[in-house]
Amino acid sequence: MFMNRQSPTDRVIAPHVPSAVVLLRIAVAFVFVTEGVQKFLYPELLGVGRFLKIGIPYPEISAPFVGGVEIAAGALLLVGFFTRLSAVALVIDMLVALAATKGPILLGYGYWGFAAPTGKTGFWAAAHDARLDVMMLFSCLLLLSIGPGGIAFDDRD
Repeated sequence: MFMNRQSPTDRVIAPHVPSAVVLLRIAVAFVFVTEGVQKFLYPELLGVGRFLKIGIPYPEISAPFVGGVEIAAGALLLVGFFTRLSAVALVIDMLVALAATKGPILLGYGYWGFAAPTGKTGFWAAAHDARLDVMMLFSCLLLLSIGPGGIAFDDRD
């Protein structure tokens, strides 16, 4: 008889985010922090050398910058502080990674200065190589949309 009326913002912003979101934050933070650290530990393989190989502009600046962003934003996600801001930075990181590395595999050629692929190309090759990037992209989009959850340093993020 009585209808539960929701305001438009109630439909957009989740009134309660499950505490289990902390598990997603831990997983995402693990991937980004460890990848960021490796950009400094193995610069020729995963840092400046890799950025140079795939055609990222100014690799001597961009690789350490991206590594620092991945470490800082990943650590902030881990503790649930500035979760949405950190998620935005990591969404941008993943979009660039997908465009720079998986786009050429999908298309079969390099573009915008990004290097041409050296191995298999096409949809299935790109889908296989992009699986972690896509998972991290959508995980960060989820954290951006719902926030850090109840177990967070700052759950008012």
